[in-house]
Amino acid sequence: MITISTDNQDTRKNFLWLLFKSTFLISAFTVGGGMVLIPLMKAKFVDEYHWIDDKETLDLVAIAQSLPGIMACNSAIMLGYRMGGLTAALTALLATVLPPLIFLTIISIFYDAFASNEYVQMILKGMQCGATAIIINVVIGLLQKQLKKKLVLPMVILVGTFIANYFFGINLMYCILVDAIIGALVMREPKYND
Repeated sequence: MITISTDNQDTRKNFLWLLFKSTFLISAFTVGGGMVLIPLMKAKFVDEYHWIDDKETLDLVAIAQSLPGIMACNSAIMLGYRMGGLTAALTALLATVLPPLIFLTIISIFYDAFASNEYVQMILKGMQCGATAIIINVVIGLLQKQLKKKLVLPMVILVGTFIANYFFGINLMYCILVDAIIGALVMREPKYND
């Protein structure tokens, strides 16, 4: 993991610029919301730059999902803060918000041309397919990791949540609440007394 020294201003500026540029590009070329943004941030910050580890990223994203507001912004703030403090959190937030703001401004100016254009509609359908593929890839990756660990309870929780929501129409928030309670009660690490 990266540790940014506040003494070395050049290193800090380079880190913040790299964080801004990476987050900006991820946000600019991501369609499908926060769930698509997360695996791309993980690929960049965990796999490529090694600024943060895999487990911590998943924990921060889980917290970001439970907070009110836009998940992409919450995740950017949480990851940025963990990697470099308040300045990095604000940098990541700005980089996450700017691309949609720019695109929406342009689209609003030319809305009539975009809304009725057949080619724009086809591009948007293709982008939806790409977003679906990214989400499926993340789910398969997470499942493979859980299967390697051979932990049965997380798999039962995952399958049970899917069945409860998809087949029985139980509100996803209730499912998540039950999952959190199960996780808090059963998945705790044992405390050792010396």
